Amino acid sequence: MKELKDYSLLHHNTFGMDVYAAYFVEYGSEDELCTFLKQKSYKLPLLHIGGGSNLLFSGNFEGTVLHSAIKGYEIVAETSDTVDVRVGAGEVWDDFVAYTVQHNWYGAVNLSLIPGEVGASAVQNIGAYGVEAKDLIVAVDTVCVDTGEFRRFTNKECEYAYRKSIFKLDLKGKYIVTYVTYRLHKQPVWHLDYGNIRTELEKEACPLTLENLRRIVIRIREDKLPDPAQTGNAGSFFMNPVIPKEQFEALRRTYPDMPSYPAGENFVKVPAGWMIERCGWKGKSLGHAGVHSRQALVLVNLGGATGQEVMHLANAVVASVKEKFGIDIYPEVNYI
Repeated sequence: MKELKDYSLLHHNTFGMDVYAAYFVEYGSEDELCTFLKQKSYKLPLLHIGGGSNLLFSGNFEGTVLHSAIKGYEIVAETSDTVDVRVGAGEVWDDFVAYTVQHNWYGAVNLSLIPGEVGASAVQNIGAYGVEAKDLIVAVDTVCVDTGEFRRFTNKECEYAYRKSIFKLDLKGKYIVTYVTYRLHKQPVWHLDYGNIRTELEKEACPLTLENLRRIVIRIREDKLPDPAQTGNAGSFFMNPVIPKEQFEALRRTYPDMPSYPAGENFVKVPAGWMIERCGWKGKSLGHAGVHSRQALVLVNLGGATGQEVMHLANAVVASVKEKFGIDIYPEVNYI
């Protein structure tokens, strides 16, 4: 267990905000976490972070920041068709995806190169290219912050929705994820019709394999998303809004090239990045915060930006989209 005071969080948030935590605690097991929570000696507020790829700090954090160093992969169930793998919350998400590809297990490959750690995948319900974490998750092991007791949540109990879970809503801050169990498939399961994955596969004329698909997904992401090590960002800053089909059809009469994706009966999902670009924000900046020049869904730290500057830019973008399209868009990033 690491316990540090006045600890810099510069390397714990991908926006590159040089802010400090009054206390920083990193634990390596469920027992260490339980012991720490039951002692009730930590300074409030309490914030648990993963890789910091979905956080925007507005300033120093005057409470206690917790971070998991729980590692490991364990096969906990297996049939002729599927394998269930229990993974430590502190594992890097993309390392886990690479692990599934190496073992020729299907299901996770479309989620390649998403930043962050395994625990966050269960909280945020991360997703990309037609696949979400909820499609893979069997169970989520947690520790209750108030009691230090263990609790396992089934997939259904997690109440997953688009970029949402019970851990972000009704139980926000109440439980800490320690392990996540995922179910992968041994037989081919492909999702190729979201984004330009199929186009890139056809362009390369390469065999459809997990290795090739992972390579193409990574290349697509790298082509449009900035590397946080070079330019501070949190990936997609806004969620893609889901609107009624009737509203979409009315908008399409004005914007015939407006893209959409099915989102259940009588609803469609509209790309927020497309609307932001149409509002003229792509490549623009306010102060030290900007909208990425290749992907308007991404807000970036141009160097020395504060969290307040990024929030100011985000608010301006939200207002523009509302004024032009009559649609509310919301941050996927958590403001701290």
